Amino acid sequence: MKPPPPLNYIRSFESSARHLSFTAAANELGYTQAAVSTHVRALEHYIGRQLFIRYPRSLKLTEMGEAFLPTLRQALDQIDQATEAIVTSSRNRTVVVSCPMSLAENWLAGCMAAFRKKHPEIEIVLHGTIWEDISEQIADITISTRRFDDRPPAGIPLWNDELLLLCAPALLDGEHALKTPRDILKVDWIFVHGRQEYWQVVTTALGLDMDEHDKGLSTNASNIALELAAMGAGLVATQRSLAHAYLRRGLLVEPFPVRPPSPWNYYLTESQLSKGNIARIVREWIISRAREDGA
Repeated sequence: MKPPPPLNYIRSFESSARHLSFTAAANELGYTQAAVSTHVRALEHYIGRQLFIRYPRSLKLTEMGEAFLPTLRQALDQIDQATEAIVTSSRNRTVVVSCPMSLAENWLAGCMAAFRKKHPEIEIVLHGTIWEDISEQIADITISTRRFDDRPPAGIPLWNDELLLLCAPALLDGEHALKTPRDILKVDWIFVHGRQEYWQVVTTALGLDMDEHDKGLSTNASNIALELAAMGAGLVATQRSLAHAYLRRGLLVEPFPVRPPSPWNYYLTESQLSKGNIARIVREWIISRAREDGA
């Protein structure tokens, strides 16, 4: 069976037939006029029939050319549609997940690593944020931290989060070990900007007055606060969702097991322009893992 003619021969013919000009076809396809003319002659030689009547300044389709053209156009449309479907499918199998850096490092990275093992066909881009940027609509799925009275519309809570009081294990040993809740007044507290409220909630749960304490460090990032506490720099009040890795590795412990509800929580929202079923698979995975870890 004779092999089919090269695709560039067919495209040169179709464009020339549409414009009735080799020059216009060359401009459209990015070829030289001579190349388009050569392609068409080679196609005519291939099928053994003339496709154009050539005039000094124009072209006219022969009866064979007019009969041949609709079938070729249909074939080219199918090729273009198939190519676009493949390109779109590849592009749409990438899901961008935006998340505060603290949760991304302490929980979401592990969650997404497990997802990729289960769904290697779906690409994941993790976009870590320090401050939520509403104007930067780059994500298919956004995880944001909000106060309970500022829940985002259509936001799905990942947890009913709790607050923990944490310190390095070393603070529970030795002469100055933390033995009673009042002992925390003798050591540094680590504050996170915008989350000083956590200390108010925790001290109230312990039956203490926050105003009795005047020693501490502060930072703008929860991750830094956790690292400082793990190094023995003091106590930190933080969300349980951020502390999983530190507790699991024994870097931080709870000197006094009080777990009041957190006034802040993590919420998942999906972009209205997200990638349908692909984004849904990622969303349901995140929610499922959050429920397991929050149980």
